[in-house]
Amino acid sequence: MVLVVAAGGAMGAVIRYLVSFWVGAGIFGISGPLATLIVNIIGCGLMGLLAGAVAGGMLLPDAWRGFVAVGLLGALTTFSSFALDAGNLLQRQGIFMAGAYVAASVLLSLLVFSLAFALMRSLIGAQ
Repeated sequence: MVLVVAAGGAMGAVIRYLVSFWVGAGIFGISGPLATLIVNIIGCGLMGLLAGAVAGGMLLPDAWRGFVAVGLLGALTTFSSFALDAGNLLQRQGIFMAGAYVAASVLLSLLVFSLAFALMRSLIGAQ
């Protein structure tokens, strides 16, 4: 199973790199953080298809789920996992829990990023 997940991860990482390269190089006439947005949207769409298939009763082997959900989509974007968790909370526990999860995830992630960023800048003496 580890090799299956690793193979999916390798594929997802290459796809992410290619999208970033194409967008960053301005091949499509656009630039900026658009590459991240593109892979996040694609990853969330693919995770939604996979989750919908499983919820609809489609039997997928564990290796297939490991390859796609954990490996490929995990390397392509972790945002797809976030969307899956938020979607599951919305369906199972309602909008309050899903909203709280989304808000906490975004706010705490930004807070921790900002604190870590500031800490590292102070440790290396950057102004």
